[in-house]
Amino acid sequence: MTSTRAQTPAEPRTGPAWLVLALACAGQFMVILDVSIVNVALPSIQRDLGFTATGLAWVVNGYVLAFAGFLLPGGRAADLFGRRRMLVAGLGLFSAASLLAGLAATAELLVIARVAQGLGGAMLAPATLAVINTGFGDGPARARAFGAWSASGGIGGMVGAVAGGVLTTGLSWRWVFLINVPIGAALIAVALTSLAAGAGRHGSLDLLGAATGTAGLACLIYGVMRTADHPWGSAPVLVPVLAGVLLLAAFLAVEQRLAVAPMMPLRLFANRGVAVSNGMLLLFGGIAIAMWFFSSLFLQNVLGFSALGAGLGQTPAAVMFVLTARLAAGWVPRTGPRRLLWAGCACLVAGFGWLSRAGVDSHYLAGVLGPTLLVAGGIGLVFPTLMASATADVPPDEAGIVGGVANAASQVGGSLALAGFATAATAATASAAGSAPAALAAGYRLVFALAVAVALAIAGLGLLLPGRRRS
Repeated sequence: MTSTRAQTPAEPRTGPAWLVLALACAGQFMVILDVSIVNVALPSIQRDLGFTATGLAWVVNGYVLAFAGFLLPGGRAADLFGRRRMLVAGLGLFSAASLLAGLAATAELLVIARVAQGLGGAMLAPATLAVINTGFGDGPARARAFGAWSASGGIGGMVGAVAGGVLTTGLSWRWVFLINVPIGAALIAVALTSLAAGAGRHGSLDLLGAATGTAGLACLIYGVMRTADHPWGSAPVLVPVLAGVLLLAAFLAVEQRLAVAPMMPLRLFANRGVAVSNGMLLLFGGIAIAMWFFSSLFLQNVLGFSALGAGLGQTPAAVMFVLTARLAAGWVPRTGPRRLLWAGCACLVAGFGWLSRAGVDSHYLAGVLGPTLLVAGGIGLVFPTLMASATADVPPDEAGIVGGVANAASQVGGSLALAGFATAATAATASAAGSAPAALAAGYRLVFALAVAVALAIAGLGLLLPGRRRS
């Protein structure tokens, strides 16, 4: 049985729909690109700026910490001050910080620039999602826009892996940052000419909610990051994790009882699609980490690929993800989210199950390419479906914060999964016999097996998603 609901009209804009969509996708592309493009350049950065091994990690961690921690206030700011204004501000800060990073003469200055990049990304990412959520009315056009937006993130991750090697080898590591400056300037010009100004909504930012929510996420992620150097039960890990949990509990209390205009209205989670989809996005972060991060490590550390070769080796999977995400976007309005979600999870289970059998004797075509194509196809079906469900039926003046919550769920889930999977892989490697590549392969196989369990959990939660609806 189907139900009828009113169409949500698109908000006014000054440019054509394709240009608005391209702008949102390019912004998301930049945010994800900067997570992956730096990895290949890290050894060169360490040599030139004299980073210690521990300090070098903050070139990545500083960006991730600021980005994930400030997504919630970034999303609410887009609702209060206008999506165009926050999109332009985010692009401006991101581009300026990229210029500072590219010109940095000391290790400390580079880390500061990376934190500023993360802040710019936290302003930019929810605004791009809000532009799609409000700029395209319900129906196939909006679903296709979500598919393109989802695909742009996947392209950013894969292009970053390849471009980082090309730019570092052919020019300098500084160009992995400087490349953002002309792109950001062009996108600012497009935003100013293609998006209606929009006055936002009346109200003030919930400062207490912003402080507790941001500090809680930052402490939680920081504590998880510390597991790279300390055991899970040690004080350097437990203290920030517990502080994060307490701060997030305080955030919920503030939003429920104290805030006059809550930064994240908890009534939004009365929408079953929003609540369940964000829970699945939290789990989905682990799927993305297992696929792109650990399969790259398998190619390099077990099969002997170079960093650039690993990026190229994952390119077919990236293409599969893009194609599948675009197809899934067109299918969501016709099939509803459950069928696509379960089809995607079936691909994830089959692909990760196949990868969990790979070893030092595996060949790229049969042992890696085949299963990663399956996994990428599953991700292409699942991710846009979850993002569309997490932002469906949301009032336009709250699209920014809902986009921030969805992005934060995926980022926090990825951070937690990276720490958990890395701990499991290290333990399995330490107890494995044989050569170093064989021992590492045992650890990666365990990660892929755990990813099967995560995919099954996502499929189970899919039972709670709202069924198919027709306008």
